[in-house]
Amino acid sequence: MSLEEAKELDKKYPTYKDEFCIPTFESLGINNDKFAKDTESIYLCGNSLGLMPKQTSTAINNELKAWSMRGVESHFNHPLEESTNWVDIDLPCVPLLAPLVGAKENEVAVMGSLTSNLNALLTHFYKPNGKRSKILFEKQAFPSDYYAFLNIVKLHGYDESHLIQVDRPNGETYLKTELILSTVDENLDEIALVCFPGIQYYTGQFFDIKRITNYIKEKASEIVVGWDLAHAVGNVPLHLHDWDVDFAPWCSYKYLNAGPGAIAGIFVHEKHTKDNTTEKYKPRLAGWWGNNSADRFKMLEKFDPIASALSYRQSNPSVIDCVALKSSLQVFEKVGGIEKLREKSVKLTQFLQDLLTSSKYYVPQDSTDSTKFGFKILTPLSPEDRGAQLSVLFQPHRDNKQDNVMEKVSEYLHNHAIICDERRPDVIRLAPLPLYNTFEETYIAMQRLFEVLDSISSDYK
Repeated sequence: MSLEEAKELDKKYPTYKDEFCIPTFESLGINNDKFAKDTESIYLCGNSLGLMPKQTSTAINNELKAWSMRGVESHFNHPLEESTNWVDIDLPCVPLLAPLVGAKENEVAVMGSLTSNLNALLTHFYKPNGKRSKILFEKQAFPSDYYAFLNIVKLHGYDESHLIQVDRPNGETYLKTELILSTVDENLDEIALVCFPGIQYYTGQFFDIKRITNYIKEKASEIVVGWDLAHAVGNVPLHLHDWDVDFAPWCSYKYLNAGPGAIAGIFVHEKHTKDNTTEKYKPRLAGWWGNNSADRFKMLEKFDPIASALSYRQSNPSVIDCVALKSSLQVFEKVGGIEKLREKSVKLTQFLQDLLTSSKYYVPQDSTDSTKFGFKILTPLSPEDRGAQLSVLFQPHRDNKQDNVMEKVSEYLHNHAIICDERRPDVIRLAPLPLYNTFEETYIAMQRLFEVLDSISSDYK
C-alpha cells in the first residue's frame, strides 16, 4: 500500500468532502509548527459524531428566521418558500430515511433519542408469557442497552436471571453467529425477545441480521426480534422489511451526521401497525403526536393511532433537529444512496486494514501474547462482517496512563489533527467514511500511527 496507490483509488472513488465542514488545526486548537493553521484535520471519528454538512447551517437558520418572523404561526403557515410547516416538520425525513434502512415509508418514524426509543419499543414488544419471559442479547452490549433490558424485566417483576447474555469465548475478538444461534436453541422455550446491535460499537462487527432474524422466526415465530442500529444506519445497507425484523431504534448523530444529540428514529414492521384502530391497537407509550393527525387538535379523550410507525411518536419533534437531519439525508440522496457509498466504504476500510496488517507492529487476532509491543485488530477481517470501523487494540497494557501505549498513540495522533476516539483501556477506533474521507488521508493517518510506534517502541523492550 503506497501513497501512489491511494491517489489512484481516490480517482476511482470520489469524495464528497466539499459537502461538509472539516475541522482544521486552528479550529481544533492544535498548535503544530509543521502544519499551517488552516490545514484540514483527518477526521476518522464519524462513528462517534459525524461532521456537519455545510447546508445544515442554512437549514437551521431558516427555522430561526421563521420563529422570529411568525412565532407560533409557523406551525401552519411557514413564512419561507419550499419550507415545511412545523406541524409536519419530521415528515420530509421519512422518505429519505426509508431507503437507508430498507423499509417502507409507513415503517419509519423520526422521534426521540436512541435509548428513549428503545425503552418505548421494549414497553410495547416485551410481553412475557408464562415460561417465555427472557431477553437474549450480547454480554458486551452498550451500557444503555443493558440498563434498558434490565429495567424492563424488573418492571415486569422479574430479576437479572431473565436476561440471557451471549459472551465471546476467551481468545476471540468478536461474537460468532453460530454461538448466537446455538444459544437461541438452548433457550428457545424461554426467550420472549431478542435484541442485538446491527454493528457492535466496540468491535465494529456487523451482525448477520438476516440470518439471525430468519433463524429465530423459523424456530419460534412468537419471539420478537429487534436490533439496535446506532452504528449501522448510514454505515451499511439494511433491508429491515425483507428481513422480517420486528423493530429497530437508532440514533442520527453518527453516520447520519445530524448533529450532537440529534433526533433519532425507529423502524416498526408494518405487520404490527396494520390493525392500528381505536378498538384493536396494542398499548404502547403514547402521546398526541401518534394520534390521528386529523383529530389531533380536537383534544379528544380517545387514542386513535396512526396506522404506521408514526403512531409510536409521543410529542411534537424539535424543528431544529428535524431540519438538521433532513439536510444530511439530502446529501445521502445526492451522492446516490447507501449502496453506492458502501462500495467505496468496503474498499476504504480494506485499504486501512491492509496498511495495518502490513506493519511490523501488527499482532494477529489469534495471538495470545499480550506482552508483545504492537496492536491487534479486534474487528472481523472479512468485509461482509464489518462496517466502516476498525477497532485497534494496542499492547502491552500499562496501568499508568503516561506509560500506556494507547494513550501515547492517541496523543500523538491528536497533535497531528488525526481525530479518532479512545475506548479505554487500550482501543482506538478508526472509521474512514466514504462521504468525507479519502484513501490518501487514510494512508497519511497510518503513517503517523507507525511514526509514533517507531518512536516509543524502545520503551517496551
